[in-house]
Amino acid sequence: MPLRALRTDDAPAPVAGAPYSQAIEAAGPGRTIFVSGQVPVDPATGALVDGGITAQTRRALDNVRAVLGAGGASLLDVVKTTVYMTDLADFGAMNEVYAQAFAGHAPARATVQVAALPLGAQVEIDAIAVTSDDDDA
Repeated sequence: MPLRALRTDDAPAPVAGAPYSQAIEAAGPGRTIFVSGQVPVDPATGALVDGGITAQTRRALDNVRAVLGAGGASLLDVVKTTVYMTDLADFGAMNEVYAQAFAGHAPARATVQVAALPLGAQVEIDAIAVTSDDDDA
């Protein structure tokens, strides 16, 4: 199965020298896109967004959406996400923003609390999306 790294300037670039891609697309019958964890960094400024868990969740999901778009996919193609949070007490606020972003689409999801995230972020989100042959970019 051919693999292709996806790259967009509409989401933060991997940290300099870091051994990962924004996403990898696996082409075959249909396409599978594996989006690396996206932290709430504004790609225009390179800075972590202010505003607590609500703003950070929104930005992380905007970054996931941008990376998927680079592969011709959208949040509606997502089949699985993992949400990493530094404080599960913020789960309700994160979940509200997440539900709005997915607009009724409910991919499988795991949510885990972690001790720390890059740049002091409160949330990081990765995703796996699958598109049909008809959606090939």
